[in-house]
Amino acid sequence: MNLFSVRFLWLLVLLLVQAGRGHAQKTMVHGGVYDAETGEPIPFANVTYKGLTSGTITDFEGFFYLETLQASDTLMASCMGYNSGKMAIIQHTKQQVRFDLKASSLMLEEVVVTPGENPAFAVLRNISAHKKQNNPNRFSSYRYDSYNKLRLDMNNVKHDFKDKMFVRNFQFIFENMDSSEVFGKNYLPILMSESKAHYYYRKNPKLEREVIDAFRISGVQNNTISQFSGKMYAQLNIYDDFMTLFEPGFVSPIADFGRAYYKYQLEDSAMIDDTWCFKINFKPKRKLERTFYGYFWVADTSFAIKKIQLRVSPDVNINYLNDLMAVNEYQRVNDTTWFLSREDLLLDFYLTDKGTGFFGRKTSVYSNIQLDVPIPDSIETMHTDTYIDPSNLDKDEAYWVANRTVELDEEEQNIYSMVDSVVKMPAFERIHSVIQMLTEYYYEFGPVEYGPYYTTYSHNPIEGHRIRLGGRTNPNFSKVVRLGGHVAYGSLDQKVKYGGTMEYMFNTNPRIMFMGSYYHDVRQLGKSANAFLDDNIMTTLLRRNPNYKLTLVDQVNLEFMREWYQGFSNTLTLRHQVIYPTGYVPFQIQDMDQGPLTSSEITLNLHYGYREKFLTAFFERISVGSNFPILDVDFTYGPKGFLGSDYEYFRLRTQISDKIETNPFGYFKYKLIGGQVFGTLPYPLLELHDGNETYAYDPQSFNMMNYYEFVSDRYAMLAAEQHMQGFFFNRIPFLRWLKLREVVTVKGLVGSLSDKNRNVMDFPLGLSGLSKPYYEAGIGFENLFNLIRVDAMWRLSYLDHPNIQTFGLRATLQLTF
Repeated sequence: MNLFSVRFLWLLVLLLVQAGRGHAQKTMVHGGVYDAETGEPIPFANVTYKGLTSGTITDFEGFFYLETLQASDTLMASCMGYNSGKMAIIQHTKQQVRFDLKASSLMLEEVVVTPGENPAFAVLRNISAHKKQNNPNRFSSYRYDSYNKLRLDMNNVKHDFKDKMFVRNFQFIFENMDSSEVFGKNYLPILMSESKAHYYYRKNPKLEREVIDAFRISGVQNNTISQFSGKMYAQLNIYDDFMTLFEPGFVSPIADFGRAYYKYQLEDSAMIDDTWCFKINFKPKRKLERTFYGYFWVADTSFAIKKIQLRVSPDVNINYLNDLMAVNEYQRVNDTTWFLSREDLLLDFYLTDKGTGFFGRKTSVYSNIQLDVPIPDSIETMHTDTYIDPSNLDKDEAYWVANRTVELDEEEQNIYSMVDSVVKMPAFERIHSVIQMLTEYYYEFGPVEYGPYYTTYSHNPIEGHRIRLGGRTNPNFSKVVRLGGHVAYGSLDQKVKYGGTMEYMFNTNPRIMFMGSYYHDVRQLGKSANAFLDDNIMTTLLRRNPNYKLTLVDQVNLEFMREWYQGFSNTLTLRHQVIYPTGYVPFQIQDMDQGPLTSSEITLNLHYGYREKFLTAFFERISVGSNFPILDVDFTYGPKGFLGSDYEYFRLRTQISDKIETNPFGYFKYKLIGGQVFGTLPYPLLELHDGNETYAYDPQSFNMMNYYEFVSDRYAMLAAEQHMQGFFFNRIPFLRWLKLREVVTVKGLVGSLSDKNRNVMDFPLGLSGLSKPYYEAGIGFENLFNLIRVDAMWRLSYLDHPNIQTFGLRATLQLTF
């Protein structure tokens, strides 16, 4: 789970605010639809209020839930193959009903098809034939205004939850907890946000921009969450064959190959808003696949979707998602074009199978839609795809009343009114600190934080028992400056190690910052940046070889990072380091001991990710990827004599990485790295290839390679992973219920080492150059208990090297949908 996901989660959990009953004007009905003869539940039945457009469909158990603020005294239920039923209801109350429908045959005279063909197939063929002209992305450009309303409810709240020690001081929030049921669960509203934005799209050259004019969230102003709330991070285009919800791709009900995944029924036809439309129901053919069930209305001439309701299959192989329902409505912009006018999304998340979870609700309304319009220069020159003016975060209630497209009900208004009462309570601050400690590995003490706590104790053969105390400041101290540091002591070497950091944020958008650090501590050379820290307690517990290869390093780093526009940045780094020999990793020339190595270097990094997106939280920033390859290039120069440097050299390193959707076979990830060192250098300053001597799987290193095993001055490597997302396991009866997902890994390395670099310094035992390619491969599964990945790894070359594993199991923890 990335940093933003963690912070967003605990923020949502903690904002337990009062929710007034607020349903005096709502008509809420839940119940079931059943076969009158057999008593069996009828899935996918349509349930609607008479005279209204609002409705829903029953789940696999025949259950439904509906609510409306509009007046209606009759509820209707229908399903293909049954006579329709209707029932009188009492307006503005909560009630439960049961429909028992009688089987019948249904004749649709409006559709003429070949004898024996499903009448829905003729409509589907026309949808596919007209899909290109109905997809809004066919236009050279367009813009629209949007209003987004986001809400979070804690659901499945047990009656004894309010007696828990950590919420005893918040008893007032439970006094009016809503007792109605959504998806069969009670719920407690806890968070509310709204935003107003302008969205701009251009097809060629590709451009997407969103300017958020106003935003507020339950009394808490946070730029990161406002970015998350926008359309840029929650797009659902039904005209795509595969729709992305979270990470995996769902098969669209109107995909060109939809008949391979869905069963269809043509149920009805009717005049809707002066357009004759057909109604088609759909449901999955197989279990566990990323599909939906629901219905759509499609116009009979343009064959554009008028309205679609989607509900995720209940057994789909997606983590932390109990249920999802989406309703998209489309309006005709001109004689030939239909455009999305409203999105309603309801998600039911869970943290544990039977424990408390969350409802996420989002409503988006789109207006002022303009097609084929030029993009303003001010928008085209923006440095980011999502722009937020901090001055627009302070809009008063009068602004929202005048500009809100969808009115808030009394319940939602109460969420705003009560959140400040909660966040100001001392008990809230204490809970905040505890949850942050569990999720971010730091414990907060006002403006400072202690951590990471997992480095407090560790053990290695060089230092013995190592005790480390560290910390950093947080935004309560400063939003532009962050200070950090640590001190450590080893019982065996009886030496004190220490370090300090300083970060200064000049600007957040585009990002401009300075970072400085100094540390005098032990370090494992030839280890990836993604691996466990050397003093992580997990490194001690999962080590497969005694780690005698740690080296004492003095290092100073000065970095200046300048982002020119979103996805394109440069970082200039000045690094000075002194590396000390040890008894296990000596520095020798013809068996004669040498002193420490001193080097100084300047590195210019170029980072380019076309349309790369980020989630930011003050000093941290997490890339959420791009639909295109991401490029990193490092140019390094080490001048001899500068700050006492012993060597002159140049270094070039290039990296290309990408994630490619390969639906329905999951996705493919690769990373290609190549580089060369120019100059005459000892092995610690060459490319020591990243090994891994723990049982923890590290995607950035060679997991069957030891530390200090291979060194090069010219090299190229490829790491590739195919994540099948359960494509095969979902079809095996005894395995599909575990919801495991297959993964295949292949890594390769080629390199060379010149004689001049080979002879600068004696190699320690086990270190050598590459005389042939190095390969390793693995197969495994991920998503065990929604958390664990296990790989069976094979080393395929250099099998004669000492103290290696030719086969091994590696595991890691990962949070994915």
